[in-house]
Amino acid sequence: MNFEFSPEQVQLREEVRRFLAAECPPAKARQAIEAGGTHDPQLWDKLAQMGLIGAAIPEDMGGVGLGYLELCVIAEELGRTVAPVPFAPSVYLGAEMIRELGTAGQQARWLPALATGEAIAAFALAERPGPNRPEAVAATLAGGRLNGTKIAVRGGDCADVAVVAARLDGQVVPCLVDLAQDGVTRTPVTTLDPGLGHATLSFRDVAAEPLATGAAGWAAIRRALDKAAVLMAFEQLGAAERTLDMARDHALDRIAFGRPVGSFQAVKHALADLYTAVVLARSNCWFGAWALSADAPELAEAAAAAWLSACEAARVCAKESLQLHGGMGFTWEADSHLYYRRANLLATALGTMAEWEDQLVDAVVAKQESAGREKAA
Repeated sequence: MNFEFSPEQVQLREEVRRFLAAECPPAKARQAIEAGGTHDPQLWDKLAQMGLIGAAIPEDMGGVGLGYLELCVIAEELGRTVAPVPFAPSVYLGAEMIRELGTAGQQARWLPALATGEAIAAFALAERPGPNRPEAVAATLAGGRLNGTKIAVRGGDCADVAVVAARLDGQVVPCLVDLAQDGVTRTPVTTLDPGLGHATLSFRDVAAEPLATGAAGWAAIRRALDKAAVLMAFEQLGAAERTLDMARDHALDRIAFGRPVGSFQAVKHALADLYTAVVLARSNCWFGAWALSADAPELAEAAAAAWLSACEAARVCAKESLQLHGGMGFTWEADSHLYYRRANLLATALGTMAEWEDQLVDAVVAKQESAGREKAA
């Protein structure tokens, strides 16, 4: 059985890789940090011109109309370059929730602008550090007016529209908010990776429209997080593979005691461990890509497995790549720290690791219990 992407999807990967190699070398992320900006507007425009931002948005809404598998391919290549753009909050979360949950009017207003990059979306859920739980949401939506504060919203510094989790009639629901309104306050937040802008968003009597109501509201939020976890896992996978390549290349080039440092047993073992982590992450990411594209009931399990393994691979590969580069790896001019920053920041983007571990364990236990009942019957 072949689990690899199709020839067309492989060709897409090659095209995106060539484009990003020319337009977004790792130095681009360093320049964005040095300039004090939170993303690169020129790169964002070029991604839009390539059709990458609107890849999964329907053609009748101004997008390209590709599927989730193609979006996974694009995500992996973005991760390889630590691109300083708000791709994940705008594409994986904001635009996707509007596409799936929005009314025809909401879609017509926002999706064409999101597809062309003219507008940027964000997703605001967290109000305090910790797991994403319904009981942690205190923001309120009453009479079409939103009040509350969301912390560390990725893309919140530059977004035009946000999907915000709020409490309506006792239930947590996602609601759509135009961030150009009076009553919206943005406070920039400094993070480990300044190339990804974050802000605290405060809402005071702001007009908002619910995207889903009742118990379906929190279910829609959880589904959005699962889908985003698969796509962001591919970003982490791309970063992990790139830092493994960087460590391998340096180990082959660096000479110590008259021979390449890659010939030393300790370095060989370290690289082998990194390769194992990348292969494990890739297999789980493929599982997640299948579950996402097939809308399979295993999505929650697959998303958790992909996210956990990809985050671990990105973290350990970035850390060991930095170490294997020796003293130069800790300098500002080296690229290793850019990937280390990104890997650790992204690992916090969708809640705590403990939360995702619990989700994976719950899914596996539920599957075992179901199999046991079927066998007993």
